[in-house]
Amino acid sequence: MPAVADLKVTYDPTADAAYVHFTDPQAHTLSAHTYPCDPVAVDGMINLDFDEQGRLIGIEILDARAKLPAHLLDSAEHLDADGT
Repeated sequence: MPAVADLKVTYDPTADAAYVHFTDPQAHTLSAHTYPCDPVAVDGMINLDFDEQGRLIGIEILDARAKLPAHLLDSAEHLDADGT
C-alpha cells in the first residue's frame, strides 16, 4: 500500500478558521470555485475549494475549534494576525 502524503493544515486562532491543503501550499494554487456546504446541515461553515480543472485543492473550516479535534489544531501551522 503506498504511503499517504502529509497534509498541511493551517489555523488562524483569531478567526477560528482552519484550512486543509490538498496541494503544495507553496505552489499558491488558486481557487477557481468555492462550494459552500450547507451551514445548517453541518452546524457551521465548511467551504470546498476547487482549481480550474475541478480538482479539490483544499477545505476551509470555520468555527474550527468546534469542528476539528484539538490535537489537529494544536499541531497545525498557526497563522499570525496578518495572515502569515
